[in-house]
Amino acid sequence: MDQNNRREDNANRNSERMTGKLPSDVQYLNRRLAVDTNFDIVCRRVCFGGREACLYFVDGFCKDDVAQKLLQFFFDMKPEDLPQDAAEMSRRGIPYVEVDAEDKWDDILYPLLAGVLVLLVEGYDKALLIDARTYPSRGVEEPEKDKVMRGSKDGFVETVVFNTALIRRRIRSTDLRMKITKAGDCTQTDIVLCYMDSRVDHAFLQEVERKIGSIQTDALTMNQESLAECLYDRHWFNPFPKFKYTERPDTAAAQVLEGNLVILVDNSPSAMILPTTVFDVVEEADDYYFPPLTGTYLRFTRFLIAILTYIMTPTFLLLMEHPEWIPESFSFVLLKEPPNVPLIWQFLILELAIDGLRLAAVNTPNMLSTPLSVMAALVLGEFSVNSGWFNAEVMLYMAFVAIANYTQANYEMGYALKFMRILDLVLTAVFGLAGYLAGMAIFLVALFWNKTVSHTSYLYPLIPLDWKRLKGRLLRRRLPRSLQK
Repeated sequence: MDQNNRREDNANRNSERMTGKLPSDVQYLNRRLAVDTNFDIVCRRVCFGGREACLYFVDGFCKDDVAQKLLQFFFDMKPEDLPQDAAEMSRRGIPYVEVDAEDKWDDILYPLLAGVLVLLVEGYDKALLIDARTYPSRGVEEPEKDKVMRGSKDGFVETVVFNTALIRRRIRSTDLRMKITKAGDCTQTDIVLCYMDSRVDHAFLQEVERKIGSIQTDALTMNQESLAECLYDRHWFNPFPKFKYTERPDTAAAQVLEGNLVILVDNSPSAMILPTTVFDVVEEADDYYFPPLTGTYLRFTRFLIAILTYIMTPTFLLLMEHPEWIPESFSFVLLKEPPNVPLIWQFLILELAIDGLRLAAVNTPNMLSTPLSVMAALVLGEFSVNSGWFNAEVMLYMAFVAIANYTQANYEMGYALKFMRILDLVLTAVFGLAGYLAGMAIFLVALFWNKTVSHTSYLYPLIPLDWKRLKGRLLRRRLPRSLQK
């Protein structure tokens, strides 16, 4: 009920306009912005060209040198130099590149809160918006998560304008489109749609624009995750990722050139790529920064390790329940000592412990990471085996699974494999071979029935089969000569 009242109040405010009388407009703006309470919102009364004026800006978002030069220019203006209306003033009266004139308070307040300088002049029925803002931001250094052995070393940051510039730097084409929109009643979060106009699926693009335009939320609290949940309104029971995220501008630019849609959200240092299939998820930039043979090897290795992380522990559990199935030449995989704790509980405890160690590593100060890692290796490794809680073989296979998960750059894919692995472990422990096969069937069904955001097959070009595109997905081929020129 409160949210509906807020929306009605916002709708009423959208129709309010300036009066053109400086005292009343300043009073209204001071009340809406709570200038007396907010120390970072600056209201500067000035006089130039024989007229009273008031300059508003957010401290920390304003370029001080630009503001100083603009004020000096205004102070030097004479009455005959001052244009008669705000529109003419915005066109030829202010020596700055980005200047607009607006009279609706909604179109004035949101840019002001985003860092734009707002100038009210006595006798003008419109406010002058001078986009001389700058945002606090870090450098565009290589992201920690998406590192490559070769290739560019820059990465996205939390400022959306910088991120669009990084893509523009790589795609110098008039066909590239950067369409901006907003979401969130309070936050008015900037969302940029990046695509090639002649290559994107325009029906899918219109669907995404419609969904973003119909978002009814107070704020995108979790940035891209909040947006993703609004774009994909189906049940989230299937754990396989529907979106691919990257912090690398070269990866985002490559996806744009392939006809995909890239979404940038302000305050988020990563790009969202749509639509996404399983082949898109397992690809990495290193596949293309090495020669075709090496790139193909890396890609197949990643596929193979992903499959092994899923089937290794359930298969080992099944074989330990039926040791007679193991050939004599592979008898070394058998347990050397009888387990004190059932194997299924050992695996489940270690699955939980691995996530606990991962969370601890994220929150551990850098200066303590090395000694704590050594302590964890000694205590949780050797002593846990010597104490009888875990068998050495179980620790070995779970250590492989834990390390192999990091071959997947996509966290959601790693956890999808983890959830499916745990389900298969439980089914195998309860139903034996039938449960093991049932877990495999659920895994395949989750892949086959999964759909992308554009309602296409998650396994395309394998299902439906497109052999030409499938070869390009599996093999790292040389660039066509037509593209090399």
